[in-house]
Amino acid sequence: MNARRRTVLTAGAAALVTGCGSSGDGDSDGSTAPASASETGKTPQTPEASGTSETSAGELTRTSDIPVGGGTIFKDRKVVVTQPEAGEFKAFSAVCTHAGCIVASVSDGTINCACHGSKFSITDAAVEAGPATRPLPAEQITVEGDSIRLG
Repeated sequence: MNARRRTVLTAGAAALVTGCGSSGDGDSDGSTAPASASETGKTPQTPEASGTSETSAGELTRTSDIPVGGGTIFKDRKVVVTQPEAGEFKAFSAVCTHAGCIVASVSDGTINCACHGSKFSITDAAVEAGPATRPLPAEQITVEGDSIRLG
């Protein structure tokens, strides 16, 4: 194989890999978040959560940004924070246990994966509807005042 042909094939393979793996979040159309939310990596799931405030260094979000009975997905951190009842905050991996997609929304008491329709409880991430068979893993968060931090 001559050098010119090898260069073209190598460049084509590199472009294919880059194009196929650019987002890695399993959300092919990107339609689940408004443009401003996708720029920050924060995906508010209800109108109440869209008016987010500035957060300090190390802070994931503010308690006021997480709607009661709902949650917010942080795609860049691959975590979803929920508030099943007022003042009760939970965090789970945003990576679906079925096929590894990033969950797409939180509504009607469930965390929802758009890839294949799996639904998980906002209270304990238990599977509410398959095809997933395992719950979302819990993530550690710390709530101090109105600040929520990972870890």
